[in-house]
Formats: sequence, structure tokens, C-alpha cells
Amino acid sequence: MLVTGGAGFIASHVAEAAIEAGHDVLVVDDLSTGRTENLPTGADFHPVDIRHRDVFRELALHFRPDAISHHAAQASVAISVREPGYDAEVNVLGSLNVAEVARETGSRLIFASTGGALYGEVADGVAAGEESPARPLSPYACSKASFELYLKAFGETSDLNYTILRYANVYGPRQDPHGEAGVVAIFLRRLLRREPIQVNARDRLGDDGCVRDYVFVRDAVRANLAAFEGALDRRTINIATGIGTSTRMLAENLASLVSHPAIVRDGEHRAGDLGRSVLDPTVMTSILGDPTPLAEGLETTTEWFRLESESS
Repeated sequence: MLVTGGAGFIASHVAEAAIEAGHDVLVVDDLSTGRTENLPTGADFHPVDIRHRDVFRELALHFRPDAISHHAAQASVAISVREPGYDAEVNVLGSLNVAEVARETGSRLIFASTGGALYGEVADGVAAGEESPARPLSPYACSKASFELYLKAFGETSDLNYTILRYANVYGPRQDPHGEAGVVAIFLRRLLRREPIQVNARDRLGDDGCVRDYVFVRDAVRANLAAFEGALDRRTINIATGIGTSTRMLAENLASLVSHPAIVRDGEHRAGDLGRSVLDPTVMTSILGDPTPLAEGLETTTEWFRLESESS
């Protein structure tokens, strides 16, 4: 398996699990946001930018992977708003380089897309399913939606086998505080340092904050490995729990897992924040089984961050 962005949070877990399952793994990451300490033992690593088509192609043709798990991305909504051209260079043009290699090598292509940003605002009482209309509200979401369309077109005009995984807000060990779901990492690092944490308002100061669907990284890994084995060919699947958790509830859950009192402050609504994003996991659960309960995932994640804090 070739894993792009494999020095990052989610993809490093995918690479690690693939190695544990007995697969040869090549990791490609330009280290713009990834970290070498995330790389699993046994992976062959090359610091390559997917935008460098010829270098990436030569490397992939030499390795000839059975599957490509494509996670390399410009993943910051804020950066995409500030630099939409750069966002498109990485997430569209760079991804097209990956797709062309997949077609040339006959590899399955597993694309890490975004359900959290793609569906836009999701109404109370509703979970966005795979057939829900895309309502991208940022250049980042637009670039992910665009490459999904490319994949579907390639699937119609060639024998490319692809899987689109629309992640909800993925959290877990090794999470970086940047990106869509960085709040778990932010809260834990601050709580373990006995620093205040802040709940930004959904509508008005002092409310419970925005609502998100937090899915444990282990479930994203399971989906990638199932796609690698061919169980999800030509499918678009939400990787989610279907359960909405407010920022205040998340803060309270995490505060209960650390060994000292937490200071939780209220903040104003942040411009651009979605009020609610919850995805329907019915297709995922029918194939992969139930997602990891939030309490279990947060406990595992807290323990990892506690050990990291003690060793730093």
C-alpha cells in the first residue's frame, strides 16, 4: 500500500495498521504538516510532494502498489480561504497526479474526503447521508468535492477502482490541533497543562457551542483496510457515528478524564464555523459494524496525550 500524507495524523495510523496486517507500505509526505515521529516502524518513507508529478510517478511505478490511500492534502479551511489557488494546487492538481498513477499501476485508490465540510450546515434532527447534496462553504470543501467528481468520472471511463471515504471529525492519538477536528487535541493539551479551555458559541454567548460528529481514528483505519481489500469498490461512504456532540459536552467529557478541575470559559461565535455537522453512518455500519463509542475513544485518546505530556 502507498499512503500519501502518511506522516500525518490519520494516515500514519492507516500505514501502521497496514504494516501490522503484513502489507508492504510506502509513505509519501512532504512534511509540510506531517511529522517524522508519526511514521510507523517498517514503512519505506520518501519526502515527496504530490504536486511534483514526475518524481511521485517514478516512485510509485517502482513500488507498484496494490492500493493507494490518499490522505495528502491542504487541510486548513482558513488557509483555503486565504489562498484558494494553493488549496486547489494541492487538493485538485496534486490529487489528479495520484489518480493518474493509480490508473497507470492498476491500484485501488482510497480517497480521504470530508463529510464535515462537504455537506455544509446540517439541520437539527438530521444526519447527512451519502446522497445528501453537497453544500461546500469553503475552498477546501470545494476542492474535495471537485476531486470526488473526477474520481467518479474516471470510474465511468476507465477501470479505476476507487473508494471515497467522507470523514466526520476524526480524533485520536497523534492528533494535531489544526484541521477540522483539532478541538479534541487542543482541549486535551490545555487541560493537561491546567490551562483554561473555551467553548465558542453556536449562536449566542454561553450556549453549548457547535455540534459535531466525532469519530475515532480506529474507525477510519478499518474503512481504509476494508477498501484496500476491495470490499468498498466504487463506493462513497460516510465514516461517522451519527451522534452529535456539542463543544460543551465534549469539554465536560474530557474534563472528567483528567485528574484536576477544568476551567471552561465561554467565547463568541467564530465567523465561518458550521453550527451543526452530523453524518449518517448507516452504510458504514452495515459493512464494518458499529463505530467506536465516544467515551471509549476519548479515554484512549486522553491516555495517549497524558503520556505525551509526561514525556515532553
